[in-house]
Amino acid sequence: MSTKAYVLIETSVGKSGDVATALAVLPGVDTVDPVTGPYDIIAVVTANDLNAVGQIVTREIHTVPGIVRTVTCMVVGGP
Repeated sequence: MSTKAYVLIETSVGKSGDVATALAVLPGVDTVDPVTGPYDIIAVVTANDLNAVGQIVTREIHTVPGIVRTVTCMVVGGP
């Protein structure tokens, strides 16, 4: 069973498009949606387990230039 998380991303001013493009090609990132509100992008990450999600967030997503802050929301259940 895979583990899924929503990653709420705040970007530097004017960098949302560049960040979204960079995130879309990362392994484990299923969707990338620009949004309005306190965050600029919501990405959906899926991996084998919690540790793998953490590695995607810390090693892949956090290294994308233009990202200021992230909040990772793990999915705890579902249909």
